[in-house]
Amino acid sequence: MTKTPSKASKPAATKKATKAEPKAKAAKPAAAPSPTPAEIVGQVGASVGQTLERALDPLTAALKRAGLRRAQKDASQGAPETAQAVQAAKPAGAPGKPGLAVSPLAVPFPTIPPIAGVEIATGRAGFYKHQREDMLLMRFAEGTSCAGVFTRHGVGSAPVDWCKRQLAASKGEDVRALVVNAGCANSFTGKPGADAVRRVATAVGKRFDCRQRDVMMASTGVIGVILDDSKIISNLREVETRLTEDAWAGAAAAIMTTDTFPKGAYATAMIDGHEVRIAGITKGSGMIAPDMATMLAFVATDAAIAPAALQTLVSLYTRTTFNCVTVDGDRSTNDTLLLFATGQSGAPKIHRAGDRRLADFREKLEAVLLDLALQLVRDGEGATKFVKITVNGAESPLSARKIARTIAESPLVKTAFAGEDANWGRIVMAVGRADEPVNREKLSVKFGDLYAARDGLVSAEYDEAKMSKYVKRQEFEVSVDVGVGKGSATVWTCDLTKQYVAINGDYRS
Repeated sequence: MTKTPSKASKPAATKKATKAEPKAKAAKPAAAPSPTPAEIVGQVGASVGQTLERALDPLTAALKRAGLRRAQKDASQGAPETAQAVQAAKPAGAPGKPGLAVSPLAVPFPTIPPIAGVEIATGRAGFYKHQREDMLLMRFAEGTSCAGVFTRHGVGSAPVDWCKRQLAASKGEDVRALVVNAGCANSFTGKPGADAVRRVATAVGKRFDCRQRDVMMASTGVIGVILDDSKIISNLREVETRLTEDAWAGAAAAIMTTDTFPKGAYATAMIDGHEVRIAGITKGSGMIAPDMATMLAFVATDAAIAPAALQTLVSLYTRTTFNCVTVDGDRSTNDTLLLFATGQSGAPKIHRAGDRRLADFREKLEAVLLDLALQLVRDGEGATKFVKITVNGAESPLSARKIARTIAESPLVKTAFAGEDANWGRIVMAVGRADEPVNREKLSVKFGDLYAARDGLVSAEYDEAKMSKYVKRQEFEVSVDVGVGKGSATVWTCDLTKQYVAINGDYRS
């Protein structure tokens, strides 16, 4: 995570996805089972295939599109693991801020097999005082395509500037490496920070026999500190010797900051009769808000997809995944999502995002991105509640999204969630504060299936006891109908607890 005199992107949660989608999340015994990301997206609507095929504008497609229609085909074996199980599996000296308990909403890291054309290694560069790995190196096969989406923050970081510039120069063709460090955001560091990034890219390029521009960079940690590139460069030789195809869990751990558990997702898809793999990791737990969510995320596939098509896909699905989650409403200077396609699966190369042969791949890619995004919320700093907020009946999808975000980011609403108080009045307050068209006489608010308000009045069936019992769950839903149109949107968020203040008040200590 990245905070002003604080950090860059922060880690998130992990979910188990097999061939289709991730497995259900851990919940308290009293809580109802959580839907998988595949099921969540499937509820949104129909597939985007035909929309893309008709070459509609990507934003329009994102607003109208449906997501996954397929439920998980291969259910994970065994009972869902709890946060306690995740904590027990956490090795001594594990990354992340020392002393932080694993989020009660945590999910286990999935089994991620090798992705053809991707090699991974981690090491300790020494950006942290305590013993932990804080450096990630990834090497990609020749001809790998790359696409990215980055923060819209007004104070971008040196690595973000580097990636944007190099992707524009290379048009995303033949990207060969990725270097990530945790512990230093290298943001708001001017020319010295930019020079440090360039020196790292030059050193990696020499080792991998590629150009500077073929090396992507990302950083997370404290803002305002210039990257000591010597710490990375001096460790390159040793880290390179450990490159392996099977190190996704270590990669996810190495990029953690205040994350309490490593986050990853995996799925397989079919392209023209060929099976392809999609795997990704992310980090972030605070400074998480849409456009983009405050985080780092790296996703790789062995599919063969041209850079332009890859960029269309990552831009489209970022809007419906990472841009639909929020922890605290703050955006980072370092947000980065990079998608790599190595072309090593044997599947034919696809040049158009709307190609019918990509139908299954599009669904599975969205599932992986949504899985990762929801894990960010599950690892929200100090979070104890995972909440889905849906707004219906809005003037437009954009209006619905603004209202949903306003509810999800309201400190009063979030603290009510933390106190297990179904205070629907605060939700009504947030709806009005969004400054979007609403019909007060038709406004309704529900917690799960329980109406708190209907048609602008307290619901006749309102039951305080049932409402209170419902919000004691670790995971629950709030839905609002504003009664003016057909626009709808969903945002996922968490509660705001005293622990959030403790973590951030003590971040640099």
